[in-house]
Amino acid sequence: MTDMAPAAAATPSPGPKPRYNLENANVLLVEPNQHGLEILAQIFSGFGVRNPLRAANAEEAMAIVKKTELDLIVCEAQLEGTDGYDFVHWLRRSKVEPNNYTAAIIISGHTQMSKVQKARDCGANFIVAKPLTPKVMIDRVIWVARENRAFIECDTYLGPDRRFHSVGPPPNTEGRRADDLPLEVGDAVEPNMSQDDIDAMLQPKRKTK
Repeated sequence: MTDMAPAAAATPSPGPKPRYNLENANVLLVEPNQHGLEILAQIFSGFGVRNPLRAANAEEAMAIVKKTELDLIVCEAQLEGTDGYDFVHWLRRSKVEPNNYTAAIIISGHTQMSKVQKARDCGANFIVAKPLTPKVMIDRVIWVARENRAFIECDTYLGPDRRFHSVGPPPNTEGRRADDLPLEVGDAVEPNMSQDDIDAMLQPKRKTK
């Protein structure tokens, strides 16, 4: 997503956060409910997106993918016929470059662990729970744009590297997992490691059989 750039330089805390402008980004919104689609469009219009592309189902979305270069796809999980997970799975294996590498966010009213795993395994970058708020959505969009995870291709999976459990929640947001790190780090409870200890940890180790 090269078209998303800060509209103003970041200022040191506690100053205002930088604002992001998606004016030049091509965003595809896939939502079968007309009211839900209008809400999504209003949210992204607030982020600067001029004319987000819209699709009511996977078939319409596939047609857009094949003819228009995209920077971001936001797709409802529950679609008639081909659902959002299958659409993203198709997208990753479509060989329609560069759109098969486009960041894809799935939105869903059901985000139990099985759905999160399904979103991960189909190749989505992120799953966001409904009801949506502009703050949550922009936090996730910025995080997806910044993380720049490598794409992995194998017989059973094609999509962004799924190994990011230790990264934690997006900056300045509370995590939902019990083991997410807190936003503020307290004082150390043990002595700091010496530089020699740190250097020793970073030295490559010979692999043993």
